[in-house]
Amino acid sequence: MTDHHVINPLSTGTDYAALAARFRPIFARIAEGAVQREQQRILPHEPIQWLKEAGFGAVRVPVEYGGSGASVPQLFELLIELAEADANVPQALRGHFAFAEDRLNAPPSPGRDRWFARFVAGDIVGCAWTEIGAVAIGEVMTQVTPDGDQWRLNGEKFYSTGSLFADWIDVFARRSDTGADVIAAVRTAQPGIVQTDDWDGFGQRTTGSGSSRFDNAVVEAENVIDFSTRFKYQTAFYQLVLLATLSGIGRATLRDVSRGVSQRQRIYSHGNAPHVSQDAQVQQVVGEIAAWVYAAEAATLRATQPAQQAYLARFGQDSAAEHQANVEAELQSARAQVAVTELIQRVTTTLFNALGASDVRASKSLDRHWRNARTVSSHNPTLYKARIVGDWAINGTEPPFVWLIGNGPKT
Repeated sequence: MTDHHVINPLSTGTDYAALAARFRPIFARIAEGAVQREQQRILPHEPIQWLKEAGFGAVRVPVEYGGSGASVPQLFELLIELAEADANVPQALRGHFAFAEDRLNAPPSPGRDRWFARFVAGDIVGCAWTEIGAVAIGEVMTQVTPDGDQWRLNGEKFYSTGSLFADWIDVFARRSDTGADVIAAVRTAQPGIVQTDDWDGFGQRTTGSGSSRFDNAVVEAENVIDFSTRFKYQTAFYQLVLLATLSGIGRATLRDVSRGVSQRQRIYSHGNAPHVSQDAQVQQVVGEIAAWVYAAEAATLRATQPAQQAYLARFGQDSAAEHQANVEAELQSARAQVAVTELIQRVTTTLFNALGASDVRASKSLDRHWRNARTVSSHNPTLYKARIVGDWAINGTEPPFVWLIGNGPKT
C-alpha cells in the first residue's frame, strides 16, 4: 500500500517589481481613457479585456497552475495602482477576486483545478448577491432547483458588480430542496440570463453594478457550492478591495492636484508668490494631501497582511490558529476602513483649496474623485465597523464574519 500525497501549492508571493511591470503599461492605457469614460459613461469593456488577456485575473493562482502566485498583499498593491488609473475597474473585478480567493481556499480537487484553468485562460467572474424588492433580512428569493444532472437558477439581483464584463456570475441563492444557502456559479453565455446596466449612482458609474435576472439558467452540479464552506475572511477581503480602490482614488487625486498647481498660471493679488507652485500655503495643502494618501495606503496594505495569514492558516491543520487569523483579518480591515474612509474623503475635498474656480469645471471632472470615494465608502456602514472595533477593544467581542441586509420587521 502506498501513501497518496495531495499536491496543494499555495500562493505565497512573487517578485512584485516584475509582476507590476507586466501590468503598468495596461494601467497607463486605462488611465488615458478614464476621464472620457467618466464623462460619457462608457463601460470599461476594453480595459477589462486588456487585463483578461494579460492574465490579471489569475495573479493569485499558484504558479504551478499557470498563475502568478501573488500573495494577498501583492494583489491589493496591484489593485491600488489600477484604481489610480480608473477607480471603477478594480471594483468591477471585486467579485472575481473574491470568488478566486474562495477557490484558492477550497480543498484540492479536479473541480478546483478546472477553476484555476479558467482563471488562467482569462475567465472573469462577476457577483450577484443582493435581492431586489421588499425582502426581509435572511430571506433569499433566488433559488436553484435540481434538474436531472444539472440545476436551474431563478431570481433577480441588484448590485451585480462586474457581471456585465464577466464570463461567470457568483450568485448567492437558496436550494429549493433543502433550503440551504449556496453559491451558484453560472455561465453568462446562455439565454436564461438578462443583465441590465441600470446602476444610477452618482459615483462609480461604470462598474456594471446593475440588475441581473435569472430565468431557468443552467448551473452545472459541481458549481453549486455550499455557502458554509465559503472562505472565512471573505468580508475582510471584500472590504480590502474597497480600501484599495479608495487608496487609488487618493493617489489619483494627489496626481491631479499636483499637476494642476504646477501648471496654473493665474495668481491672486493677495497670494504669497509670483507663481502658485511657489506659494507656501498651496504647497502646504498639497503636502497634507500627500500625507493623508500615504497614511491611507499604508493602512490598507497593513490590513492585507492578516488576510494572507488567514489563507495560509486555512491549510495549517490548526483550527484555533486559523480562527484567530480570521478574527484578525476582519478586525484589521475594519480598523483600516474607519481610517481610510475619513482620510480619502478629506483628500478629495481638500484638493480644491489648492486650485481655483476654473478647476470645478465639468470638463476637468475633478469632482469624480469625491463622488467615487463617497460611493465606495457607502457600501459598508463605517459607523458599524467603528462600533465593532470598539466592542473588541473594550469587551473582546469577536466581529461578525458574515452580515446581511434587508427589511426590518413591520411595525
